Amino acid sequence: MLPLISAERLKWRRTFIPWLVWIAPLFTLVLCGLLMGGQYFQTGAYNWWYTMLLPGALTLACSLAIQKETKMKYRALLALPLKPQTLWSAKIAALAGWLLLSTLLLFIGISLGGMLYDPTIPLMDGVNGSLLIFITFLWQIPFCLFLSARFGLFAAVLLHMALTIIGVVTFNIGGLWNFMPYTITPRLMCPVLHILPNGLPVPEGSPLRSTDTVLLDVLVSLAWFGILFFLTGRRFRKQEAK
Repeated sequence: MLPLISAERLKWRRTFIPWLVWIAPLFTLVLCGLLMGGQYFQTGAYNWWYTMLLPGALTLACSLAIQKETKMKYRALLALPLKPQTLWSAKIAALAGWLLLSTLLLFIGISLGGMLYDPTIPLMDGVNGSLLIFITFLWQIPFCLFLSARFGLFAAVLLHMALTIIGVVTFNIGGLWNFMPYTITPRLMCPVLHILPNGLPVPEGSPLRSTDTVLLDVLVSLAWFGILFFLTGRRFRKQEAK
């Protein structure tokens, strides 16, 4: 599997993907440093990251990662003497590495920025928040690959961002809506980083500060990843018969 993941990353050399892993976190940090700064730098950076900039950057990375294969109707990929599911898994694993690295870079930047400005988020809260962002964004990789393969780059970005905004706005409706994957990350940031999706702090004593549902939300998010991984992998296998 590791050679296949390395091969996937080699395909990125002449694309914007390797640059995007640095540009997305850096743009977030610069934006929040210029517009907010001070005691709002850390909370603003995390908020902008998971509500807008990371979903957009991840969708763009997924679109660029599958663009060549879709143009060639997967012929070059499916001509390899490997199971299609293995190739699909390698592509998702490579993008998961991209997601992990970009999230790590943002965490480092926010932590260092906290030394320059007023640190408002404890280091371990930042570690936990960044880890949860990574875990709860994994399901977006197979989903964005599917959207990009089915609708193209621009339509995938617009659709994914629209669904992200809906999830952010309706994150606390409750009931079955809590199982919608787009609502999970905004809801988790409330008890972990004490940030509402609008960037304001969660009031003291608010039920949103409760950590009772953190484990359930994580498990639901991982279940979505497993379901989408399976379904998109089945669709990818069907390309072999065409």
